Amino acid sequence: MAVIELNSKNFEHTIRDNNLVIVDFWAPWCGPCRSFAPIYEQASEQHPDAVFAKVNTEEHHDLAAYFEIRSIPTLMVFREQIILFAQPGALPAAGLQTVIDKTRSLDMDEVRRQIAAQQQEKSSEA
Repeated sequence: MAVIELNSKNFEHTIRDNNLVIVDFWAPWCGPCRSFAPIYEQASEQHPDAVFAKVNTEEHHDLAAYFEIRSIPTLMVFREQIILFAQPGALPAAGLQTVIDKTRSLDMDEVRRQIAAQQQEKSSEA
């Protein structure tokens, strides 16, 4: 599957309408971003059931600010609309594969239970 470009108009619907979305926040001037691009492209071809997307932080400051992107490249993985992974730095191919495998292996019902418990704990502290 080809890597798609995300912007403020299609970001939310892409996350909402797809089970697994992997987003690369990058910029054209960033050397590590350019080095990571072929690894990311290859992974997108190996995982056609996932959406691989890129956000150009130079063009889409609003998305970079919303997700508090401080360093690029930053990889963010959404599954069922939940951010499960967010980390700056280019990954080697094996590292990206590990992130994808671990994301797929998660029990999302358990993840939602943990999120609910954390939110309940925060609200009781307030």
